[in-house]
This record gives sequence, C-alpha cells and structure tokens, in this order.
Amino acid sequence: MTKQNKAYKFRLLPTEKQALLIRQTFGCVRFTYNKMLTERKEFYETYKENKAKLQKEKFPTPAKYKQEFPFLKEVDSLALANAQLNLKKAYKNFFAGRAGFPTFKSGKSKQSYTTNVVNGNIAILDGHIKLPKLKRVKLNLHRVIPAEHIIKSCTLSMTKTGKYYISILTEYRKEIPLVMITNVVGLDFAMNGLYVESEQGEKANYPRFYRQKLDKLAKEQRVLARKQRGSTRFEKQRLKLAKLQEKTANQRRNFLHYQSKDLADTFDAVVIEDLNMKGMAQAFHFGKSVHDNGWGMFILFLTYKLKEQGKQLVKIDRWFPSTEKCSCCGKVKEMPFSERMYQCSCGYIADRDDNAAINIKKEGIRLLALS
Repeated sequence: MTKQNKAYKFRLLPTEKQALLIRQTFGCVRFTYNKMLTERKEFYETYKENKAKLQKEKFPTPAKYKQEFPFLKEVDSLALANAQLNLKKAYKNFFAGRAGFPTFKSGKSKQSYTTNVVNGNIAILDGHIKLPKLKRVKLNLHRVIPAEHIIKSCTLSMTKTGKYYISILTEYRKEIPLVMITNVVGLDFAMNGLYVESEQGEKANYPRFYRQKLDKLAKEQRVLARKQRGSTRFEKQRLKLAKLQEKTANQRRNFLHYQSKDLADTFDAVVIEDLNMKGMAQAFHFGKSVHDNGWGMFILFLTYKLKEQGKQLVKIDRWFPSTEKCSCCGKVKEMPFSERMYQCSCGYIADRDDNAAINIKKEGIRLLALS
C-alpha cells in the first residue's frame, strides 16, 4: 500500500468577522514573506565577499518579528511558518535553475495562505470546518471526503470577486495496479479546438470561452479605465469585470475537467507532444488562443486522472516531426503552416491535424514498447 494525495476544493462561507481575520492573515503572510526576503537580500549584499559567512547563513523565522510587530500574534502561526517554507522553496528552485530569483509579494497577487494539521486543530464538523484562529467556518460541502482520507493541510484563498475557497489536502493509502495497455490515443494540440484525436479525427470542439467574451471584456475594461481609481464607481466596475473574468475561467476549467475525465475513462494511455506553449505563443503571435485553450491546465487534469486509475500519460519529444511525417508510408516533407491538408507522394491524403495525431499515437506506442 503506497501513500497517495488528493485535494478537495470547497466554497467557504465565513462570517464578516471571520472574513476579516482571513484577509488579515493574507496580509500578515505576505508581510512576513517580504520581510524575510528583504533580510536575506541585505545579508547577501553585506557578506557577498565572505563565502564562509554566506554558507553559515540561516533563514530568518517569523517568530523573530512578533515582538516588533505584535499584529502577527493575532493570526495563525502555522500560516506564517508556511511563508518561510515557501521562501525556502523559491530559493531552492532559483539555485536549481527551475525559476527566477524570488520576488516580493504584492497585494494584487493571489490572496492565499496554508495551514497544517497539528493535534486535531483542523476537522470537518457538520457542514463546518474547524480552523486555527477562525474556529468553525461554514462550508459548502458538495462532495464527501472518504473516511480513510487523512487531512494534512488546508489552503484558504480569495478570488478577485471576494469569494472564499478552501483546498483540503488529504493523504490515504491505496495500491493502484498498472493497467495493461491495450487502448491508446494520440492527441495533437489544436489552436482553435484544444486537440484532435488519432481515433477517427475526433475533436474536443473547445467553445473558446475567452474569445466569446472578448468584446464584452474589452468594453468593460474601457469603462473601468474611465473611472477614478479608488472611487465607489471604480470598485463597482472592477467587481463587474472580475465576475466576467471569473465566469470565463470557471467555464474553461469545467470543460477541461469533463474532457480529461472522458479520455482517462476511455483509454489506457494518452500520448501528447511535450510542447513549449510559451514559445509557441510568442513565435506565432497566438497568445490569446493559447491562453484561451488552457492546454497546461488540461494536461495537469489529465495526468492525475490517469494516474488515479493506473494508466499512463506519454510525452513524445517536441521535435518529433508529427506534422511533416506521413502516417501511412513514413516519408517526411515540409508542411507550411497555411497548408491544412497533408498530401503524400504515396497517395495518402488527410487533414494535417489528423495525420499528426496518428503519428503521435504511433510514436507513443513505440516508446511504451521500449519502457
């Protein structure tokens, strides 16, 4: 039996007093993170020539600030401790080359904090969740967390529209046997419809929610630009725009969940290309389309849904000539982006996306046979 993790996200319905404390905790966590980052940067500037001193450097702890800033005592100490861990992780990722240098957190960035389970301080009780400092907070428990799942930590967040959510990370033990792979599908990324399947050229037919609301979003943004920042009308219009953006994001997330679940339930293995979406968006000026599709989010959903069933997601090399290669005879030829039909000298004719999806599937099967 191996340890597995699963997170459950619910809507929180705090009282005004609880909501105020949640927002205060957001601010204290951000303040602590920025304070520790400032101290580390100052330490480096002071002793950058003294390597021995730098090697002995230790991360500052949130406790050292509580005497000078008493308001930090009013919020969850575990949330502040997690701010320290997040800064450590940011530095580790920077030195490993996985991320840029840690930056200061702004009040405009995502509002959230994480707290951990210690001596039963977090528990779900009759439609409420008990949390440190907040006590019992009302919860929209739209799904049941299995009894064998042990709560490890909780992350509270607030959207731009003022809604509160909680993500509950649980741990459980389960042996997930690997499925015998017999049914494989290849997916070719499609700019205007998310993907094309290798099986009969089935398409996801993504509704392009962002594109649908583009004109309305632009209109509301123009109205917001004419309002005086900080005024009541500005805040009212900002909230209107945020609600529209939130609805678009929720529609996209819901669609991607359904599509990934359908694929994970139908196939034993899904093969995709390891694409550089950021580079693709910049090279071809497809930023809006790439953002609208949410390909990265889709792959994230697909990965964990396949893993839960003992199935596999296979990524092939991004330089594999899936579009240029004939899926019938294997010949490779140049394919300009404007050319939508693939015509080979062997007589094979197909839509370029259908041809690419078949090639991706074949390459995925080859890699599976080698593993």
